[in-house]
Amino acid sequence: MSTPTAVPQPHPHEPETDELSGPDPRRWRILAVIAVTQLMLVLDASIMNIALPSAAAELEIAANDIQWAVTAYTLAFGGLLLLGGRVADYLGRKRAMLIGLIGFAVASALGGAAQNEGMLFGARALQGVFAALLAPAALALITVTFTESHERAKAFGVFGAISGGGAAIGLLAGGALTEYLDWRWCLYINLPIALVTAVIGVRVLRESRAHGDTRFDILGALLSSVGLVALVYAFTEAAKQTTGADGLPQAVGWSDPLVVTLLGVAVVLLVAFVLVERVVRNPLLPLRIILDRDRGGSYLIFFLVGAGLFSMFLFMTLYFQYVMGYEPLKAGFAFLPFSVCLILVAGFVARLLPVVGAKPLMIVGLTMAIAGMLLLTRTEPGSDYWTTVFPALVVLSIGMSMVFIPVSSTALIGVGGHDAGIASAVLNTAQQVGGSLGLALLNTLALSATADKLADLIAGGADPASPAVAASANVAGYHVAYFAGAALLAIALAVAVAIVKARKSDLPTEGAVAA
Repeated sequence: MSTPTAVPQPHPHEPETDELSGPDPRRWRILAVIAVTQLMLVLDASIMNIALPSAAAELEIAANDIQWAVTAYTLAFGGLLLLGGRVADYLGRKRAMLIGLIGFAVASALGGAAQNEGMLFGARALQGVFAALLAPAALALITVTFTESHERAKAFGVFGAISGGGAAIGLLAGGALTEYLDWRWCLYINLPIALVTAVIGVRVLRESRAHGDTRFDILGALLSSVGLVALVYAFTEAAKQTTGADGLPQAVGWSDPLVVTLLGVAVVLLVAFVLVERVVRNPLLPLRIILDRDRGGSYLIFFLVGAGLFSMFLFMTLYFQYVMGYEPLKAGFAFLPFSVCLILVAGFVARLLPVVGAKPLMIVGLTMAIAGMLLLTRTEPGSDYWTTVFPALVVLSIGMSMVFIPVSSTALIGVGGHDAGIASAVLNTAQQVGGSLGLALLNTLALSATADKLADLIAGGADPASPAVAASANVAGYHVAYFAGAALLAIALAVAVAIVKARKSDLPTEGAVAA
């Protein structure tokens, strides 16, 4: 921090803005617009989990392709998030937010009107593109609007509460809309929210943008996005089911020529991306951000947590509706303990963080998360919710609360003011991309395990057309996914123990924000 007599020199990449002499009198109305925008993004991410089974049934989406309704969104969002932040800085945060809101509304309308799986997946990807523009613009507007530290802390607190509470609202809203109207309304609901927010935003939001060198790293964006798409597509293709010589279903597998080709393309493009980022003048991902021990460890933890947690939501949704026979609204209520515990414990963890430090909380939290994921392997067709599912969700949610907040803080250790936005964007990118790859990988493992279990049951004389046989095979696949998710969380625990070295005194006064 500079002394009262010092005049800080602007960093060449630091955003400039037309600041008022005092606090912006519209700042709380601006926060309201930002909060509604964030609520819409969080709602959309969770609301579609409940709608997936109904959408798959109507559009005749195969079981091994259903995860693309989630993956298309998260991959576009995560892959373009850093570029979206640059666009918002250079184009103007207000303008970027308004464009994002209108584009998100249009993409949601296309998804709601989808007539086939290709149209739905394409619309979800388009939603992710505009979400990648909205999210960093919203965060940047909070930073430039709230210049006093205590007010900025309150603003980020509201933002974080919306992120946590919105997930719970999305699960309930998704259940209600799917059950009483139609799954398409889980997408149509974004239209009035986005359009009304855009109209109000025109009058309320204040424009701010960066100046100086405003060239985009288009090559870096193309290499990273296409490379990640190829990687996820390879995992998804490996999970596709075919009929074997014995007439039983089996997965395509990792030795398939297309899968091998896609993996090779992904490796080449992602390596090229790293090489380009080392030499380009305005890199999409400045490597100095991720090479620091504490920051790099934080991003890797969020990547692994996203991979394990996103898949848990998908497979538990399928378990509630396909195996337990829950209606969509009941499935939404079944997830409620997770969200409620997450919100309640988060406040306690935030107060505990400066007292005990980040690393102890991470270790305890990840250990609890692993235990919660393993508890889910106790689920069977006909299991009692309160004795089997409920304890697992509570333990998992408490563990996640003890991971999200400290990792968000260690992600900003040693970062100057001009890099704080990029550091937050990388954290969100790690979470979203991790979720995309985790969904593809764990879906591959689950479908392969389901096919193997079904083959074993049929070989033992079971009727392949029996719903009980199908439920038993599906649950076996879900169990494999939960074990794999626990393994990913165990790797994250190892990273927290071996790599993260942050002490209490190292923590920044303002944490990064992860959606």
